Amino acid sequence: MNQDQNAPVVGERRLLSRRTILTTMGAVPVLTVAASVMRATEATAATANINPSAPRQTIRGFGAMTHAAWIGDLTAAQRDTAFGTGEGRLGFSILRIPVGETQADWSRDLATAKRAVELGATVFASPWNPPASMIETFTRGSQTNAKRLRYSSYGAYAQYLNDFSTYMRNNGVNLYSISVQNEPDYAHDWTWWTSAEMVRFLRENAGSINTRVMAPESFQYVKSMSDPILNDPTALANVDIIGAHLYGTSYANFPYPLFRQKGAGKELWMTEVYYPNSNTNSGDAWPEALDVGEHVHRAMVDAEFQAYVWWYLRRSYGPMREDGQISKRGAMMVHYSRFVRPGYVRIDATANPASNVYVSAYRGGDTVVIVAVNKNTSSVSQQFTLSNTTASGSVSNWLTDGSRTVAPQSALTMSNGSLTVTLPARSVMTFVTNVSGSTQPTPSATPTAPPTVVPTTPPGGGTGPRVTYAMNTWNSGFTASIGITNTGTSTIDGWTLAFTLPSGQSITSAWNATYSPASGQVSVRNVSYNGTLAPGATVEFGFQATHTGNTAEPTAFTLNGIPCTVA
Repeated sequence: MNQDQNAPVVGERRLLSRRTILTTMGAVPVLTVAASVMRATEATAATANINPSAPRQTIRGFGAMTHAAWIGDLTAAQRDTAFGTGEGRLGFSILRIPVGETQADWSRDLATAKRAVELGATVFASPWNPPASMIETFTRGSQTNAKRLRYSSYGAYAQYLNDFSTYMRNNGVNLYSISVQNEPDYAHDWTWWTSAEMVRFLRENAGSINTRVMAPESFQYVKSMSDPILNDPTALANVDIIGAHLYGTSYANFPYPLFRQKGAGKELWMTEVYYPNSNTNSGDAWPEALDVGEHVHRAMVDAEFQAYVWWYLRRSYGPMREDGQISKRGAMMVHYSRFVRPGYVRIDATANPASNVYVSAYRGGDTVVIVAVNKNTSSVSQQFTLSNTTASGSVSNWLTDGSRTVAPQSALTMSNGSLTVTLPARSVMTFVTNVSGSTQPTPSATPTAPPTVVPTTPPGGGTGPRVTYAMNTWNSGFTASIGITNTGTSTIDGWTLAFTLPSGQSITSAWNATYSPASGQVSVRNVSYNGTLAPGATVEFGFQATHTGNTAEPTAFTLNGIPCTVA
């Protein structure tokens, strides 16, 4: 077996065997930049039109996995590099951790998870195997010792996942979600699940799990694993996030029409990948790393994922090298992760204005972020035009190419919503500007959001709505659970709750709602499935946030501009 220089047997065997499987399955081969890009002289691309008022999906973040049992934990400095947002940091806002097979394993990844939360990141967890007492073996093809969860243990397994979530919460890490199973359809070294078994567990047991539930995390975004969930209303009601891995998945299979049709109110996450390979020290291979830049673009634009999560965070082929420094592959992710923060919304943009040029755009409040990938061997003159705005002013920008890595560049100038730049050969650039005064988008968890009608007086002429606000705090963070009750006599169709977060508090993620901005005067809006409040009805949602010592609660709330009663 050809292992890399660090060679933890379990983890690396897993990766090497997957490559073998993908080859035998006839997965689409990955072409390197050098092989796939035609040489050309400097060219002028078509205008990339960006519409800050046309929202697509809400972005939950970008990140990677740590698995201390397989490759060792991050150091304190490496945690800060991974989840910090300053220059020279990855700016990751998502951490994936394993669910250990015994309670004795649960503390292995806790230190990194706690620091990630302190720095504002979201943490979720995936199991490889249930406890051994819940497993039975069976014959699957030529595999005589295949493992599966005994049906009689489904309830106990759901409780085991609850216990893990409770353990993490009691130790300062409030999990955003927990998965039913890592790669149930590629389980030669762990636990197999069929799609029917997954649906049965979701129908009968997932409703008792005390945090958001993710499924099915297919290794190759195999739709036959997730279609049955989307087509079963009871199973779908008990799952919150459709998770998928992209090993060997062709770009043609990135879109998911059935999710767009039936996934209203659910989230769509890409929860594991390395790309295009796991060759030793390939993290700094150039221009191969540009493939990662395009891959993230396609995941955001073609697949409309809300999260992009790499495999091992620190690895010779990953975003962080073994010495703790950001690799070129990591730089590709930084161009998104440091600037497109949780709660930002992808907005419409011309995705492919020229051959081998890829553009995506995002908005958070009045901030617009544009990421442009140029895989050509020559520079490209690219114009960006922002519709519905006459914004003018400074544009901050960063560049990665063969000799520079997320390097800040001299500020550019936008005039009347238009900016023309030269994209250097084989490069990625991120542009950040302000569009104050343009129409705000309505973020949503699903690709399109329904129109909302905002009342300007209390429903039925009565008193204002009633709000409850409950906090669960720890040393540097907290969660807030909020309820809104319609105390009027008319239905509220679309709601926005406004309040001021006390100084030092900043939201990092939310559930059953979207928010903007993360601190100060915050507006929290309904998502597609909970915008209608009948008289007497209550909607519940919440968020996770950091604090710097001030754990006071907001003192006043307005719903669609109407002062609320605080219960």
